[in-house]
Amino acid sequence: MIRYIFRRLGYSVLIVLGVVALTFLLFDLAAGDPAAAVLGKNAKPEEIEALRRELGADLPLFYGKRCRTEACALQNDTIVRRFGDFPVEAAVKLADGTETVLLLDAGENERKLPVPPETVSEISFYRLQSDPCNSRFVRALGEIVSFQVQFPFVKVLDFGRTISTKEPISAILKRSIGPSLALMVPIFCGELVLSLVFALIAVAFRDRWIDRMLVLLAVSGMSISYLVVILFAQWYLGYYLELFPLWGAENWRNFGLPVIVGILCGIGANLRFYRTVLVDELGKEYLRTAVAKGASPGRVYGRHLLRNAALQIITRSSATIPFLFTGSLLLESFFGIPGLGFAGVDALYNSDIQLLKAIVVLSALIFVVVNLLADLAYAWADPRIRLE
Repeated sequence: MIRYIFRRLGYSVLIVLGVVALTFLLFDLAAGDPAAAVLGKNAKPEEIEALRRELGADLPLFYGKRCRTEACALQNDTIVRRFGDFPVEAAVKLADGTETVLLLDAGENERKLPVPPETVSEISFYRLQSDPCNSRFVRALGEIVSFQVQFPFVKVLDFGRTISTKEPISAILKRSIGPSLALMVPIFCGELVLSLVFALIAVAFRDRWIDRMLVLLAVSGMSISYLVVILFAQWYLGYYLELFPLWGAENWRNFGLPVIVGILCGIGANLRFYRTVLVDELGKEYLRTAVAKGASPGRVYGRHLLRNAALQIITRSSATIPFLFTGSLLLESFFGIPGLGFAGVDALYNSDIQLLKAIVVLSALIFVVVNLLADLAYAWADPRIRLE
């Protein structure tokens, strides 16, 4: 089993690298310039340049000795430095397709074009860097794990600071993980227990009115939007009956209403799945043999039926956990719970790319760990399964 765990950890590392690469493509390429989004259209070029250098947004994608800059501008037939005292390389592309490269030294403020300005189709300015491996993708990998000279020598999940408030992202994650767990763990346990209980009741009274009523309620629950349930619960249970507070996370009562909403929204799909699994198990020989030997209903359903359906239950439960995190985005936003979902929505409003990347990578790590634990639970539930 130890060898299997290490092999799965190796696969998990590859999965995390794939998530980092995908996140890199989404946030560093498709999202545009984060500095311009944060500072706005009236920001000075030197302010945008400074924020780009801080975020690494001016670095090459994978490999290169040049970083794009706006330190210079073309005015008529002259390249004029606008700010900075570093060397600038100007790549002048002519209308005939040829390219000319000019170098402005650190103390040089302007340089005449060697060609007529009307022949220039495009001009780009670059800041030179000594290490060509210093790229955006390498920086994204360094946010997952990086090595340093001082203790503790290895930094893990260091995403730096947020763009908007300059607060350490690690502090935000530590502060937000507690409320998220306080919300998601009761929802997960409540969904699992209630779904199995109702599924067993439906199977025990199969094809009777209790079974049909439970299936009807499950399908109805699956058909109602998450948002509709949240708004109705806030109005009726929170505002009209005043049973629960509607905002904040001061004490356990603040989590009561969102937990109820989360369980109601997830129990329908789980009930239908578990009922189908248990009905399929009922037709197998070992259950008929147990009934023929006079086993009590509690022993038949509790020991034999649930035990042999444990693999499907584990699979369903492990697949549900990542979606609980997605559901918490709405719950935390509508109920003011300062968890990971609330922080993610706030980062989206503020165009805080760094915090969004951290939350995406953290959710991927949760998914990988849950799948590893599910594989280990398979061997615990069924001794016939060998982890090799």
